[in-house]
Amino acid sequence: MPPRSPTQSDQQKITEPVGEVERFLAAFIDGRTLPVNLRDAIKYALLGGGKRLRPILTVRCCEAVGGQIENALAPAGAIELIHCFSLVHDDLPAMDDDDLRRGRPTLHKQTNEAMAILGGDAMMGLAFELLATGIEDVALSGRLTLELATATNDMIAGQVYDTLPQFPEGLSDMERLKTIHRHKTGALLRCACRMGAIAGGGTDDQIDSITRYAEAVGLMFQVVDDLLDVTQTTEHLGKTAGKDSIQGKLTYPELIGIDATRQEVAQLQTQAHEALSKLDHQANPLRELCDYMAVRSN
Repeated sequence: MPPRSPTQSDQQKITEPVGEVERFLAAFIDGRTLPVNLRDAIKYALLGGGKRLRPILTVRCCEAVGGQIENALAPAGAIELIHCFSLVHDDLPAMDDDDLRRGRPTLHKQTNEAMAILGGDAMMGLAFELLATGIEDVALSGRLTLELATATNDMIAGQVYDTLPQFPEGLSDMERLKTIHRHKTGALLRCACRMGAIAGGGTDDQIDSITRYAEAVGLMFQVVDDLLDVTQTTEHLGKTAGKDSIQGKLTYPELIGIDATRQEVAQLQTQAHEALSKLDHQANPLRELCDYMAVRSN
């Protein structure tokens, strides 16, 4: 199945949960006693735009197994807090040293490096606090916390593979690249999907289908990101274009070329659709979300 452009109806379904998740997050942050400058920094990084892909996946995976959006709000908020913490720290001078994120100055440029470090630290802690306080079922809270903690550490490992690489001997460049992508980007996307399915009360078979879907779209998302880095402008992306090439990082276009990279996207898109074959129409938003991710331009 070749990637297709999402219709207006698709886009509405994709973005429908965003407003409710953002209101939930804003209320959570405002209700927490914090220094004013720290709260302002967190809200700047957390609520200043972005695709909200991870919380959308959490909500849609919850619904795909029969749950309601109310079941998904705490894990959706928690995954976005972790994602935004990772972006803030990724942009720091010691890491990627970026000045632009989501079309605005990065947090350390808007404030300073100390506040960016502390703001990122706080978002990480708040994510787990949200799971502990926002879910009454203690067993469910513990299960979701384990999912998020494991994915967070895998994501950090991916950042190490990407910036301070030390791989097992004998890996090819492509094997190294997939290791980076499955950890740095794929881990949180997989976690977002699994937390949604778990919070929605999914069966083992349903969670297995969601997991296989997540693994396909998680890698696909980063392959598309590699492609956009060499085909789009900084102004269009809202972040620095061409950064991977400048920093000498491994990417799909560098290793196999642009055309083969597009073929890889299409193959992963097909795998994601096949993973959902046992789920009914409630999983249609996930199918549409996959198609959107395959053809996104930023």
